[in-house]
This record gives sequence, C-alpha cells and structure tokens, in this order.
Amino acid sequence: MKRIQVISLGCSKNLVDSERLMSVLQGRGYQLVPQDVDLTTGGVDEVVINTCGFINDAKEESISTILEAARAKKEGYISKLSVFGCLSQRYKGEIEAEIPEVDSWQGVMTFDSIERVLTTPSHYAYLKISEGCDRRCSYCAIPLIRGPHVSVPVEKIVGEAEMLAARGVKELILIAQDTAWYGLDLYGKRRLGYLLEQLSRVEGIEWLRLHYSYPDDFPEDVIAQMASNSKLCNYLDIPLQHSEDSVLRAMRRSITSSQTREFIARLRRDIPGLVLRTTLMVGHPGEGRQQFESLLDFVRECRFERLGAFEYSEEEGTYGALHLKDDVSPEEKHERYERLMELQSGISLDFNVSRIGTRERVLVDGFQDGVLVARSYGESPEVDGQILIGDVASLSKVSPETVAGQFLNVKIESADEYDLLAKIE
Repeated sequence: MKRIQVISLGCSKNLVDSERLMSVLQGRGYQLVPQDVDLTTGGVDEVVINTCGFINDAKEESISTILEAARAKKEGYISKLSVFGCLSQRYKGEIEAEIPEVDSWQGVMTFDSIERVLTTPSHYAYLKISEGCDRRCSYCAIPLIRGPHVSVPVEKIVGEAEMLAARGVKELILIAQDTAWYGLDLYGKRRLGYLLEQLSRVEGIEWLRLHYSYPDDFPEDVIAQMASNSKLCNYLDIPLQHSEDSVLRAMRRSITSSQTREFIARLRRDIPGLVLRTTLMVGHPGEGRQQFESLLDFVRECRFERLGAFEYSEEEGTYGALHLKDDVSPEEKHERYERLMELQSGISLDFNVSRIGTRERVLVDGFQDGVLVARSYGESPEVDGQILIGDVASLSKVSPETVAGQFLNVKIESADEYDLLAKIE
C-alpha cells in the first residue's frame, strides 16, 4: 500500500477539494499520511499539492511548498510529486520547466462525489455550495481561474450534509466565492434562504454558519432566517473591501458607500446579537490618503466584531492589472495595513471585554495544554479567536480528552483582543 500525503494550501474551498481527492485516493488503495508529516522521515511515498494562486503571499507559499517537496524527491525521500489547483491552473506553462521534479501538473480539479475524508475536527465541516464567480472585481483573479458561477443543486448539498451529520458533524460552514449568489444559475433567483431551510432540517446538524456573502442584493429571506432560525448562527462574513465610493468604483464593486452603511444598519437592527466579520483592502489604485482616513472612520463607525485585511497586489489578467496604475508604494500599503489592524485590535478588545460576565453556549473543539478550546456562535474556526476553559475538573461524565464536539454552557471571566477565558456553568 503506497503512502500518500495531500498538502492543501489556501482557502477552505481548496480544502474541500483536497478532502474529496483524499477519498478518491483511499478508494484506490492509498494510505493517507497527515499533512504535517516531515517528508524527510521516509514515511511518505507520494505527494500531491493543492495550490493557491489568489494573491502574492499565497503564490509564494505554493511555490515554496512545491520546491520543498521537489528537493525531497530529488534526494530520494519520495518517489512521485503531483501539483494541481489555482496556481497550477494559471502558471503551469511558466513554472513546469523550472521544476522538473514535478511528475504531473494539473489545473483546478473538482469532484462530483460528496464523499470526503474530513481533515477538520470531526464535529465541523466546510460545505461548498457553488464554484466560480460571475463578478469581475478589479483585483480578483478567481473568475479567471475557477470560471463562472455554478451552483450545486439543493438536493446534492442536502445529501452531503446528511452524510456529514451521520459521521458526527454538528456544525456546517457554508462556503463559496459568494454564498449570497447561490441558485441564480440553476433556479433563476437567489435560493440561499431555501437552502438554509432544508439544511436546518438535517438531523444532527445544530449550527449553520455563513461565510463569504457579498453585500449587494443580499437575500431578504436570509436576514429573516438569521433572526428566527435557531440553527443559523447570528454570524455573517461579508467581504466589503472598502467604504469610499471612488475606490469602490475603481474596484468594480456593485455597491456604494451609503448602501453599505444602510445594509450594515439593517443587519444590526434586524438580527439580535449579530457578529459581523469583514475583509478590507488597503492600497488599491486610487486610494489616496484621504480615502484611507475615511476607511478608518468607517471602521470606527461600524465597529466590526471581526476584521481581516490585506494589501493590494497586482494580479495578471485582472482589470486592475490591465487598466489601473498601482500607484501606492509597498511601504505605504504596509503602513496603512498596520494602522487599520491596530485600530481593529482595540475594537475587538472592546467587544470581547463587553462579554465578561455573560453566559454563552459553546462548542468544544478540543483539549490542549490543559484547557478546553471552544467557540461560541460568534467565533468561526481558524479565522477567529477562541474561548479557553480551564476548570476541566468540573466536567461530569466525560473526560477532557473526549469532550470535543460537545456543547457546554460557560461564563466568560476575562478577555483579550483575540481570546476569552471562561468557566463551566
């Protein structure tokens, strides 16, 4: 039995593709080796790398990972190296001659089967509801790599959810390039609300979480469900990118500053206890100092509970690379990034401190360094902070090592800008 290691880079959408590939490989008789096993130990025969090509940092990580595996092959530690995914899709012709150790270069691969090998903890899983994107934001190469938006039929998604629930999954995190766009190609209208209704009926699923929903024309029925459906977490990940009209136009975003503010106010008003995550970009062509200062004012005004940011990088083939001048220096981009994240750090701290003394229902992810690691509905795995529970001696009927995947009621006792400390109620 050959031992194969699948290395998945980039976003959670890539991870789902990798998990499906692992299932295929298992069916062909391969023994799967965990991603963190050192290739020089002799415990791996073949390596498959699922690459990311979204921004410069991701491309550099992909190239570095390929080169490391190529060295392992050259030195005789592994016998075969295959590469696929977004980077390979875009740059195969440019890099395959430079790395002859790679035996196979493939582009983006998707799999019809719903069978997967879960690499996440067994109680939560990512659920990809569509592929590709019809939008043409100036900075984004995803439509060039992944193609147009294609929704997965409702019945297939529900079938996958039922399969995952039967394996012990309690939380489903819905992902796509834009989850709010779901259904337009198949049903002629947005059907995310209907899909959520169907998923909430799956026995065993207790939390549904939405990632990557664009703000323009957000489905009204989803807002209503977030306010009333107990299984749908009052958590929304909305990549806004910027707040100023001139920059939004340059980005080719289909929303204005005033519409953005109205949308956020509507969400805050209609969804009790909503936790908002957003992503912002600094240094896009046309973002002058005034526009950036206005962006900071916008963040102070909206006080997002969670916020990530990245610096603009020119991506080949995109509208920005073809038609806009990258007129903000790397040094200025980085300074703006640092200022934005420093501002957000204080906002995140204020939010976490406001929770001290509250009682919350949490899902335990695991036991590490003597404490339970958990999350409330307001924390998504891998991108947000955690709730750490130290009084494990108070657990009844279960041991700390086996409590992962269970829900507990806790009281928040202290907090910093990232994590919270709690005790079991």
